[in-house]
Amino acid sequence: MRLRLALAALLLAAPAAAQTGELVATDALRICADPANLPFSNERGEGFENRIAALLGRALDRKLDTVFFPQVQGFVRNTLRAGRCDLVMGTVAGDDLMQNTNPYYHTSYVLAFRRGAEVPERLDDPRMKALRLGAIARTPPIDLLVRHGLMTNTRFFPLAVDTRYESPGADLLRAVAEGELDAALVWGPIAGYQAKVKGLPIEMRALPSEPGATRMDFRITMGVRGQEPEWRRRINAAIREHQGEIDAILRDYGVPMLDAQGRLLPP
Repeated sequence: MRLRLALAALLLAAPAAAQTGELVATDALRICADPANLPFSNERGEGFENRIAALLGRALDRKLDTVFFPQVQGFVRNTLRAGRCDLVMGTVAGDDLMQNTNPYYHTSYVLAFRRGAEVPERLDDPRMKALRLGAIARTPPIDLLVRHGLMTNTRFFPLAVDTRYESPGADLLRAVAEGELDAALVWGPIAGYQAKVKGLPIEMRALPSEPGATRMDFRITMGVRGQEPEWRRRINAAIREHQGEIDAILRDYGVPMLDAQGRLLPP
């Protein structure tokens, strides 16, 4: 009789366990990451997301176990939702494929140009049409290029590539640094990394979001599975307690960060 009661208790508890994160490993912090996507992550642990994940592992007193999978279509389905890992680094707040943690940084697309060059402050300045611009195809700044009639003087670099062999963001910024292009509309963390870590002579301004256009600034979170509220709370607590260290890692990689008013913070 006692055995039957115990079995019944286990059966009743099973659905509750499923609701509170039974898929989350207890012996390791299992991270999903791209194997070749600097400055964010790579297999050698050289990206800032690698370093932030290692910081979280120490904060949670868990060894870090990284599951590498290219961030292409099906990434979440084949990693987080398949139970192979428990946390996705660097997701945009509001991503409906996952439940989001609290943001741990706020960044933006930027206008990057060679250091010391005279580049207009605004995209609607008529002088912009005389510049040789560059952008990554199918990214949010394309909306601004269309809006301000700048498509014809823009060179486009591919978005969907095999990152093991191609790095269009780095190629775009090298073209700016070497004078092939006058300016680039590009994701801020990529520009900051090329300037600070790779030493390219470029500077940047945050691209402002315009009414009625695609937004340019984003709050970056981590992604967890739905129905794992306790796990999400633990990650949020770790982010909150170690935000200063996270900020220091981001600054090491030149990631441009915005204040509450959307202005670039000092590097």
